[in-house]
Amino acid sequence: MLRIIDARTGEPVHAAPARRGLTRVEVHAPGSDPTNLRVLLVADLLVRALELGGTPVWALLTGGSRQAELRADATALGIRPFEDSPDVSAGLGEAQVVHVAAEGGAAPDGVRIAVAPVEATEPGTPGGERRDAGRPDEVSAESGRPGGRSAGSALPNGHPAYSGPPAGWSSEPSPPSGRPVEEDPPARKSSKPGPSNGQSVGCGPLGGGVDPTVLRLALLTRHHDVPVRLEAAVLEEAGATLARWRGAVARWARSPSRPVPDDVRRRLREAWEDDLDVPRVLDELRRVEHEPELPDGARFETYAYADRLLGLELTRDLGAPS
Repeated sequence: MLRIIDARTGEPVHAAPARRGLTRVEVHAPGSDPTNLRVLLVADLLVRALELGGTPVWALLTGGSRQAELRADATALGIRPFEDSPDVSAGLGEAQVVHVAAEGGAAPDGVRIAVAPVEATEPGTPGGERRDAGRPDEVSAESGRPGGRSAGSALPNGHPAYSGPPAGWSSEPSPPSGRPVEEDPPARKSSKPGPSNGQSVGCGPLGGGVDPTVLRLALLTRHHDVPVRLEAAVLEEAGATLARWRGAVARWARSPSRPVPDDVRRRLREAWEDDLDVPRVLDELRRVEHEPELPDGARFETYAYADRLLGLELTRDLGAPS
C-alpha cells in the first residue's frame, strides 16, 4: 500500500487508507517556473502510483495567473491533465486528501507532500527564482542521500540544444483526470509514439530544443524531497540513458514475451510505494538491464510495467529500424 511522508509531521501516512476509496490529489502551483512544474510532476507520479494500486483518484490543480504556461509545459513533459480546482472545502466523501506543494508553499491543512525546488547554478539558468547557495548535500549524481535513496540530478543549461523560451504558448482547458483502472493489467506492446514523439520542448522556463522525456527523466533521478540542480551534464546523462533504454526495449520486444518476475515486481512496487522513491525504481531497472539470467522478454515486460509509473515512453521505438 502506498505510503507517503506527511511534510507537516514527518510521519508516514497511507495515501489510500480505504480499499478502493477515492483519494483526492490537490496540487498547489501558483507559478509557471520549473519548481512549480516539478510539483505537478510529483503529483502526476502520485496519481499514477495510486491508479496502479487500483485506487480511484480525483486530481485537481489550484494555480495562479500563469496556468496556461504551466499546463503547456506540463503537457510537453507528459504530465496528464488535472482539473481546475473548484471549491471543495466541504469534501465529497473521499477517503483521503493529499496536498502537493513546493517547500514553504501555501496549502490547506491536511496530508501534504512538500516538493524541493529546482535550483539554478548560474545567472540566467532557467531554474525558477532561487539560486544555489552552496548546500553541502547537493553533490554529484554518484553521491548518496539520507534514508538509502538513490541520488541523481537535474536539468539543462548551457546545453547546446537550449535556445531559450519561445513566445506565444497557450493552453486549452484540460479534460478530467484520475479515472480508476484495473490493478496490474498486462503490458501491451505498441509501436505508436507517445505525446512528445521525440520533438523538442518549447516550454517557457525549460527552454527549447530538448526531448521533453529527457527533461522528465532528469527530474526523476532525484527524490522529490531533494533539490534538483540545473546542470547540462546531467541532462546529457539522462538523454544517453533514455536512448539506451529505448533501444534495448525495442530489441527485447523481438523475443518471446515472459512475465515480470515476481521478485522484480515486488521490488519495483516496494520502491514507489515507499514515499514515491522513483530513484530506487530507476536503480531496479538498471539491475534488470544487466541481469544475465533474465530472459529478454521479461526485461521488456518489466520496463513496460515500470513505465506506467515513469511516463518515459520507453516502448516508443518499437518497430523502428535497427
